[in-house]
Amino acid sequence: MKLNFWSKKNTPKVEKTTKEKIIDNIKAIVIALIVALLIRSFLVQAFYIPSGSMKPNLLEGDYLFVTKYNYGYSNHSLPFSLPLIPSSRVFYSQPNRGDVVIFKYPGDNTTDYVKRLIGLPGDKIQVINSIVYINDVPLKREFVEFKVIDGIPINIYREFMNDKSYLIWQIKDYYSHESQFFGPITLGKDEFFMMGDNRDMSRDSRFSDVGAVPKSNLVGKGGMIFFSINGSFLEVWKWFTDIRFDRIFKLIK
Repeated sequence: MKLNFWSKKNTPKVEKTTKEKIIDNIKAIVIALIVALLIRSFLVQAFYIPSGSMKPNLLEGDYLFVTKYNYGYSNHSLPFSLPLIPSSRVFYSQPNRGDVVIFKYPGDNTTDYVKRLIGLPGDKIQVINSIVYINDVPLKREFVEFKVIDGIPINIYREFMNDKSYLIWQIKDYYSHESQFFGPITLGKDEFFMMGDNRDMSRDSRFSDVGAVPKSNLVGKGGMIFFSINGSFLEVWKWFTDIRFDRIFKLIK
């Protein structure tokens, strides 16, 4: 029988050099980074909530998954808002009233804000005695309860918009002309009106430095809370007592 010493089974294994191994590792890292950037830019991005402007629905220390594809894409969908998308928005779908939206603060086009979308292009928006009017029709709301939270007297209401309902906070006996009276204004083409659910403690479209948000500044739609902690994320030894387990995997309404 003739033996084939050059068969695949008998082919000697060639060890890669250190240089080749380093190159392979770099390639793997680059590919992983590219995939991560694509996911972050076009599918899902993680966001952290640093303030209480969306209480009681979003709390400081909530970490969100935000879907990027709902409203299409602009330069603000990309890392560092890289100017690579030629038009103001591609694959655009208009948001719905009541959506929890992440957008770039129009004052600097870099800071991420999260608010609830109240007004669509062409809507007439007015706030009278804390009641929101859209096209001269007041948003329906129902009183839920009164609570003192962190020493602050809060009236809690359930507000209704289209097929959605959500809780809002208002400080009892609090008077602020800027937060409780606004407008009327009529939104221009491709402009949106945003408000925080913590109505007296939110800087939003009622204030001149924010104003109406252009569609190019939309980043994504709030999807789900994947982590929540009442304290510092870095203090791992406190996780057992600080993690809000009841908020993890909670859908954002």
